[in-house]
Amino acid sequence: MNLPTPTATSRAVVTGASSGIGVALAEELARLGHSLILVARREDRLRELATLLTARHGIEAEIRGVDLSDGGERGKLCDELSVRDIAVLCNNAGFATYGELANADPARERQQVALNSVAVHDLTLAVLPGMLERDTGAILITGSTAGNQPGPGNATYAATKAFANTLAESVHAELAGTGVSCTLLAPGPVRTEYAEVAEVPNLDKLVPGPLWVSAEQAAREAISGLAAGRRRVVPGAFAKVQTISGQYTPRALIGPILRTVYRKVK
Repeated sequence: MNLPTPTATSRAVVTGASSGIGVALAEELARLGHSLILVARREDRLRELATLLTARHGIEAEIRGVDLSDGGERGKLCDELSVRDIAVLCNNAGFATYGELANADPARERQQVALNSVAVHDLTLAVLPGMLERDTGAILITGSTAGNQPGPGNATYAATKAFANTLAESVHAELAGTGVSCTLLAPGPVRTEYAEVAEVPNLDKLVPGPLWVSAEQAAREAISGLAAGRRRVVPGAFAKVQTISGQYTPRALIGPILRTVYRKVK
Protein backbone atom coordinates (compact mmCIF):
# COMPACT_ATOMS: atom_id res chain seq x y z
CA MET A 1 0.00 0.00 0.00
CA ASN A 2 1.43 3.39 -1.04
CA LEU A 3 0.17 6.89 -0.41
CA PRO A 4 -2.11 8.13 -3.19
CA THR A 5 -0.21 9.81 -6.01
CA PRO A 6 -0.57 13.60 -5.79
CA THR A 7 -2.65 15.16 -8.56
CA ALA A 8 -3.54 18.72 -9.52
CA THR A 9 -6.92 18.46 -7.82
CA SER A 10 -6.19 16.19 -4.85
CA ARG A 11 -5.39 17.53 -1.40
CA ALA A 12 -3.92 16.25 1.84
CA VAL A 13 -5.70 17.66 4.88
CA VAL A 14 -3.81 18.27 8.12
CA THR A 15 -5.69 19.40 11.23
CA GLY A 16 -3.87 21.01 14.12
CA ALA A 17 -1.48 22.36 11.49
CA SER A 18 -0.45 25.50 13.38
CA SER A 19 2.15 23.80 15.60
CA GLY A 20 3.97 20.65 16.64
CA ILE A 21 3.22 17.37 14.91
CA GLY A 22 0.75 19.08 12.58
CA VAL A 23 3.42 21.35 11.13
CA ALA A 24 5.79 18.41 10.74
CA LEU A 25 3.12 16.27 9.03
CA ALA A 26 2.40 19.09 6.59
CA GLU A 27 6.12 19.40 5.81
CA GLU A 28 6.44 15.66 5.15
CA LEU A 29 3.40 15.56 2.86
CA ALA A 30 4.49 18.68 0.97
CA ARG A 31 7.95 17.15 0.49
CA LEU A 32 6.22 14.19 -1.17
CA GLY A 33 4.42 16.55 -3.54
CA HIS A 34 0.98 16.73 -1.92
CA SER A 35 -0.90 20.00 -2.08
CA LEU A 36 -2.49 20.78 1.25
CA ILE A 37 -5.47 22.04 3.16
CA LEU A 38 -4.13 23.27 6.50
CA VAL A 39 -6.67 23.48 9.33
CA ALA A 40 -6.35 25.15 12.74
CA ARG A 41 -7.75 28.08 14.70
CA ARG A 42 -4.69 30.33 14.27
CA GLU A 43 -4.91 31.61 10.70
CA ASP A 44 -1.76 33.71 11.00
CA ARG A 45 0.34 30.63 11.67
CA LEU A 46 -1.37 28.70 8.90
CA ARG A 47 -0.67 31.51 6.44
CA GLU A 48 3.02 31.54 7.35
CA LEU A 49 3.28 27.77 7.00
CA ALA A 50 1.41 27.77 3.68
CA THR A 51 3.76 30.41 2.28
CA LEU A 52 6.82 28.50 3.48
CA LEU A 53 5.74 25.11 2.10
CA THR A 54 4.66 26.57 -1.24
CA ALA A 55 8.05 28.25 -1.67
CA ARG A 56 10.01 25.22 -0.48
CA HIS A 57 8.17 22.44 -2.30
CA GLY A 58 6.19 24.10 -5.09
CA ILE A 59 2.84 22.79 -3.85
CA GLU A 60 -0.46 24.59 -3.32
CA ALA A 61 -1.52 25.17 0.26
CA GLU A 62 -5.01 26.29 1.24
CA ILE A 63 -5.79 27.38 4.79
CA ARG A 64 -8.95 26.98 6.83
CA GLY A 65 -9.17 28.88 10.10
CA VAL A 66 -11.60 26.56 11.86
CA ASP A 67 -12.29 25.77 15.51
CA LEU A 68 -12.97 22.06 15.16
CA SER A 69 -14.51 21.90 18.62
CA ASP A 70 -17.34 24.12 17.33
CA GLY A 71 -20.04 22.02 15.71
CA GLY A 72 -21.10 24.70 13.25
CA GLU A 73 -17.60 25.47 12.01
CA ARG A 74 -16.73 21.79 11.90
CA GLY A 75 -19.87 20.98 9.92
CA LYS A 76 -19.04 23.52 7.21
CA LEU A 77 -15.56 22.06 6.81
CA CYS A 78 -16.95 18.52 6.66
CA ASP A 79 -19.41 19.56 3.97
CA GLU A 80 -16.57 21.00 1.91
CA LEU A 81 -14.26 18.01 2.33
CA SER A 82 -17.01 15.55 1.44
CA VAL A 83 -17.07 16.89 -2.13
CA ARG A 84 -13.33 17.53 -2.54
CA ASP A 85 -10.72 15.07 -3.83
CA ILE A 86 -9.09 14.31 -0.48
CA ALA A 87 -6.18 11.91 -0.91
CA VAL A 88 -4.90 12.04 2.67
CA LEU A 89 -6.53 13.07 5.94
CA CYS A 90 -4.36 13.63 9.01
CA ASN A 91 -6.75 13.87 11.97
CA ASN A 92 -4.19 15.45 14.27
CA ALA A 93 -5.81 18.31 16.23
CA GLY A 94 -6.20 17.82 19.96
CA PHE A 95 -5.31 19.02 23.44
CA ALA A 96 -5.19 17.76 27.03
CA THR A 97 -6.15 18.95 30.49
CA TYR A 98 -4.77 17.71 33.80
CA GLY A 99 -6.33 17.57 37.26
CA GLU A 100 -9.13 15.78 39.09
CA LEU A 101 -12.26 15.58 36.94
CA ALA A 102 -14.48 16.84 39.78
CA ASN A 103 -12.52 20.12 39.77
CA ALA A 104 -12.42 20.54 36.00
CA ASP A 105 -14.02 23.30 33.96
CA PRO A 106 -17.00 21.54 32.31
CA ALA A 107 -16.88 23.77 29.24
CA ARG A 108 -13.19 23.06 28.70
CA GLU A 109 -13.74 19.32 29.11
CA ARG A 110 -16.60 19.33 26.61
CA GLN A 111 -14.38 21.23 24.18
CA GLN A 112 -11.69 18.58 24.63
CA VAL A 113 -14.14 15.75 23.88
CA ALA A 114 -15.45 17.60 20.82
CA LEU A 115 -11.97 18.20 19.40
CA ASN A 116 -10.21 14.96 20.32
CA SER A 117 -13.08 12.56 19.53
CA VAL A 118 -16.11 14.06 17.80
CA ALA A 119 -14.12 16.05 15.23
CA VAL A 120 -11.97 13.02 14.41
CA HIS A 121 -15.12 10.96 13.83
CA ASP A 122 -16.87 13.64 11.78
CA LEU A 123 -13.91 14.35 9.50
CA THR A 124 -13.32 10.65 8.90
CA LEU A 125 -16.98 10.21 7.95
CA ALA A 126 -16.73 13.22 5.63
CA VAL A 127 -13.84 11.93 3.51
CA LEU A 128 -14.11 8.14 3.69
CA PRO A 129 -16.97 7.58 1.20
CA GLY A 130 -15.17 9.63 -1.45
CA MET A 131 -11.92 7.77 -0.89
CA LEU A 132 -13.67 4.43 -1.28
CA GLU A 133 -15.44 5.61 -4.42
CA ARG A 134 -12.06 6.60 -5.91
CA ASP A 135 -10.49 3.42 -4.46
CA THR A 136 -7.57 5.40 -3.09
CA GLY A 137 -6.87 7.33 0.09
CA ALA A 138 -5.14 7.28 3.44
CA ILE A 139 -6.30 8.41 6.88
CA LEU A 140 -3.99 9.07 9.81
CA ILE A 141 -5.51 9.46 13.27
CA THR A 142 -3.33 10.86 16.04
CA GLY A 143 -4.19 8.99 19.22
CA SER A 144 -1.83 8.50 22.14
CA THR A 145 -0.21 5.94 24.40
CA ALA A 146 -2.48 7.56 27.02
CA GLY A 147 -5.41 5.87 25.29
CA ASN A 148 -4.07 2.43 26.22
CA GLN A 149 -4.54 2.85 29.97
CA PRO A 150 -6.57 4.67 32.63
CA GLY A 151 -5.58 8.28 33.23
CA PRO A 152 -6.52 9.40 36.77
CA GLY A 153 -5.78 13.11 36.81
CA ASN A 154 -5.92 13.06 33.01
CA ALA A 155 -9.27 11.31 32.61
CA THR A 156 -10.89 13.17 29.73
CA TYR A 157 -7.76 13.12 27.59
CA ALA A 158 -7.16 9.41 28.20
CA ALA A 159 -10.78 8.63 27.36
CA THR A 160 -10.79 10.68 24.15
CA LYS A 161 -7.54 9.11 23.01
CA ALA A 162 -8.90 5.64 23.78
CA PHE A 163 -11.71 6.53 21.37
CA ALA A 164 -9.23 7.74 18.73
CA ASN A 165 -7.03 4.66 19.12
CA THR A 166 -9.94 2.24 18.83
CA LEU A 167 -11.55 4.11 15.94
CA ALA A 168 -8.33 4.08 13.93
CA GLU A 169 -7.63 0.40 14.43
CA SER A 170 -11.26 -0.56 13.78
CA VAL A 171 -11.39 1.39 10.52
CA HIS A 172 -8.02 -0.09 9.53
CA ALA A 173 -9.56 -3.57 9.75
CA GLU A 174 -12.72 -2.50 7.93
CA LEU A 175 -10.69 -1.19 5.00
CA ALA A 176 -8.70 -4.38 4.42
CA GLY A 177 -8.76 -5.30 0.74
CA THR A 178 -9.64 -1.79 -0.45
CA GLY A 179 -7.40 0.90 -1.88
CA VAL A 180 -7.90 2.98 1.27
CA SER A 181 -6.01 2.65 4.55
CA CYS A 182 -6.24 3.99 8.09
CA THR A 183 -3.27 4.21 10.44
CA LEU A 184 -3.06 5.12 14.12
CA LEU A 185 -0.24 7.39 15.29
CA ALA A 186 0.09 6.72 19.03
CA PRO A 187 2.96 8.81 20.38
CA GLY A 188 4.24 9.17 23.92
CA PRO A 189 6.07 12.36 24.97
CA VAL A 190 6.68 14.61 21.94
CA ARG A 191 8.37 18.02 21.96
CA THR A 192 5.46 20.32 21.07
CA GLU A 193 3.35 23.06 22.68
CA TYR A 194 1.29 20.26 24.26
CA ALA A 195 2.52 20.84 27.83
CA GLU A 196 1.94 24.58 27.60
CA VAL A 197 -1.62 24.17 26.35
CA ALA A 198 -2.33 21.50 28.94
CA GLU A 199 -0.90 23.76 31.67
CA VAL A 200 1.57 21.14 32.85
CA PRO A 201 4.91 23.00 33.01
CA ASN A 202 6.45 20.26 35.19
CA LEU A 203 6.04 17.62 32.50
CA ASP A 204 9.61 18.27 31.38
CA LYS A 205 10.87 17.41 34.86
CA LEU A 206 8.74 14.29 35.11
CA VAL A 207 9.86 12.78 31.78
CA PRO A 208 13.66 12.81 31.24
CA GLY A 209 14.89 14.52 28.09
CA PRO A 210 16.21 11.41 26.28
CA LEU A 211 12.75 9.82 26.43
CA TRP A 212 11.11 12.53 24.32
CA VAL A 213 10.89 12.39 20.53
CA SER A 214 10.73 15.40 18.23
CA ALA A 215 7.64 16.34 16.26
CA GLU A 216 9.69 15.79 13.11
CA GLN A 217 10.56 12.21 14.08
CA ALA A 218 6.93 11.45 14.96
CA ALA A 219 5.76 12.84 11.62
CA ARG A 220 8.38 10.99 9.58
CA GLU A 221 7.47 7.68 11.19
CA ALA A 222 3.75 8.43 10.83
CA ILE A 223 3.87 9.18 7.11
CA SER A 224 6.19 6.22 6.50
CA GLY A 225 3.75 3.95 8.35
CA LEU A 226 0.79 5.46 6.53
CA ALA A 227 2.47 4.80 3.18
CA ALA A 228 3.10 1.19 4.23
CA GLY A 229 -0.53 0.72 5.28
CA ARG A 230 0.43 -0.04 8.87
CA ARG A 231 -2.20 -0.41 11.57
CA ARG A 232 -0.30 1.47 14.29
CA VAL A 233 2.79 3.68 14.51
CA VAL A 234 4.39 4.20 17.93
CA PRO A 235 7.41 6.51 17.64
CA GLY A 236 10.22 6.20 20.18
CA ALA A 237 11.36 3.50 22.58
CA PHE A 238 9.62 5.02 25.61
CA ALA A 239 6.28 5.14 23.82
CA LYS A 240 6.64 1.48 22.89
CA VAL A 241 7.24 0.61 26.56
CA GLN A 242 4.21 2.71 27.53
CA THR A 243 2.11 0.85 24.97
CA ILE A 244 3.06 -2.58 26.25
CA SER A 245 2.72 -1.64 29.92
CA GLY A 246 -0.59 0.12 29.30
CA GLN A 247 -2.05 -2.90 27.54
CA TYR A 248 -0.81 -5.65 29.83
CA THR A 249 -0.31 -4.21 33.33
CA PRO A 250 -3.32 -5.03 35.59
CA ARG A 251 -5.62 -2.03 35.95
CA ALA A 252 -5.68 -2.44 39.73
CA LEU A 253 -1.95 -1.80 39.71
CA ILE A 254 -1.49 0.78 36.99
CA GLY A 255 -4.36 3.08 38.09
CA PRO A 256 -2.87 4.04 41.49
CA ILE A 257 0.61 4.39 39.97
CA LEU A 258 -0.59 6.80 37.28
CA ARG A 259 -2.65 8.76 39.78
CA THR A 260 0.54 9.42 41.75
CA VAL A 261 2.44 10.32 38.57
CA TYR A 262 -0.15 12.81 37.33
CA ARG A 263 -0.35 14.48 40.75
CA LYS A 264 3.39 15.13 40.50
CA VAL A 265 2.93 16.72 37.08
CA LYS A 266 1.17 19.69 38.68
